[in-house]
Amino acid sequence: MEIKQAYNFVNDAQREAIGDSVLLNEDLSNIADVGKAVISSSDCKDKFINALVNRIGREIFVNRKYEGFAPKLVRDAWTYGSIKMKVSGRLKEAQENETWELQDGTSYDPNVFYGSDVVVKFYNKRITYEVPISIGELQLEQSFTNATSMSAFLDMLFNDVETTMTIKNDEVLLRTINNMIVETIYDDYGVNALSSMSGVKAINLLYEYNTNVNGGTPLTKDNCLYDKSFLAYASNRILLTIGRMKRASKLFNIGGEVRFTPRDRLYLVMLDDLKSKTATYLESSTFHKELVALPDGDTTPYWQGSGLNYEFSATSHIKATSTEGHSLDAYGILACCFDMDALGVSNEKKRVTSNYNGKAEFFNYWHKMDAEYWNDFNENFVVFFVQ
Repeated sequence: MEIKQAYNFVNDAQREAIGDSVLLNEDLSNIADVGKAVISSSDCKDKFINALVNRIGREIFVNRKYEGFAPKLVRDAWTYGSIKMKVSGRLKEAQENETWELQDGTSYDPNVFYGSDVVVKFYNKRITYEVPISIGELQLEQSFTNATSMSAFLDMLFNDVETTMTIKNDEVLLRTINNMIVETIYDDYGVNALSSMSGVKAINLLYEYNTNVNGGTPLTKDNCLYDKSFLAYASNRILLTIGRMKRASKLFNIGGEVRFTPRDRLYLVMLDDLKSKTATYLESSTFHKELVALPDGDTTPYWQGSGLNYEFSATSHIKATSTEGHSLDAYGILACCFDMDALGVSNEKKRVTSNYNGKAEFFNYWHKMDAEYWNDFNENFVVFFVQ
């Protein structure tokens, strides 16, 4: 073990702490051990006869379960078959009620057939990947002094794979939401500049606020989330839209189908920046904060990635080409609310297969994942952003 004398340091530190000395330029290099990837033989001998090898007295295996953060949107699963067929009906037109229009000698035909207009969609696309890991138990035995320690090490390795799978699944789910965001913005705006208008399904909160409310210097997408008045407007606009989505309408989905989304069937996902700043700058200084608070929903720290520093320009940014070939490269995406039937995950199948290699004496494990990630453009979906 490497031993360092620290009597001078602790004496100086005490004098600084009790006010006997001004602050000194301290050398902390001999105080905190930051660990080494490989330990040298000179650091592993005793200080008695300088020949005995130090032994490992404590083993710590970093084995923390990662729960993930993406919205939990697993919908359904089935064993046999692959195609999911979704059938929905359309509203019928009213006709004259002849009960109150009877004419002498007129025939009223009750045998007319009235057909139904339905919409059918088929889903039959799945993505898959696997994460492999190899375990050589015989080879590991020489590095541990008991089976308990080796089992803890192996458990850590398998937990690392599970964490990897969880992170990857989260990111694919976020891309499923992102695809719907891109398509919804394109449907409202086409190739028009996002800052020049606001849509019904793709709502530009900043454009609306600067146009209809703000009488002073226009806010920008980089500073608007620090403005109490804007946050109040954004919260009200989201609540207003959620209320409107409860009524039957064609306006809130790309397909133009008549749909309604009751509150118990609505999913809200917000960027952390919006949720936290509303709580800090708006709710904390409002007496009746329940009147301005954002509705309950899931939050995400970013839509696509954190960038290098979690700047708003990265966390709120989507840069992607959708399933239909439409592109979006913009930051300022704040939230989306949607019907539970608008997107999700079906047939999520996780499994582990294994094989033993008798020649080299090791085990291979493959953690596999198959799932169907889907969007339904005929269901309600609204996105809120600032541009």
